[in-house]
Amino acid sequence: MGTKTKRIITIVVTVIAVLMVLFSGIMKVAGGQEIIDAYSKLGVGKYLTLLAAMEISFALIFAFPKTMKIGFILLCCYFGGAIATELSHGATLNAITPMVLIWIAAFLRDRSIFLPEAPASGKLKSR
Repeated sequence: MGTKTKRIITIVVTVIAVLMVLFSGIMKVAGGQEIIDAYSKLGVGKYLTLLAAMEISFALIFAFPKTMKIGFILLCCYFGGAIATELSHGATLNAITPMVLIWIAAFLRDRSIFLPEAPASGKLKSR
């Protein structure tokens, strides 16, 4: 696979992951009744605004190359907590999809996060 193709795939996966998290945060801010009911069943309905702010800010931190690693850690912690909450309440595991996309995007952007001996050339450079 060529460098240009890899770069395009990396950008596409990153954009999809970031947009998915941003959309989730925006839906929480919008606060439709179905969302309020679903999160109330999980016991976190009163925290929708805080959860939305976390999702939106963590996604934006992840999107920028210089802050990608901290954004990756924050998103992993956030979605790890979401998965734990869903598991403890027998809910559908909706948090797995964005988590997997975030991992794939992070791996494509900077392999050293997962493989400490990875060459620096795996990084997606900003302009």
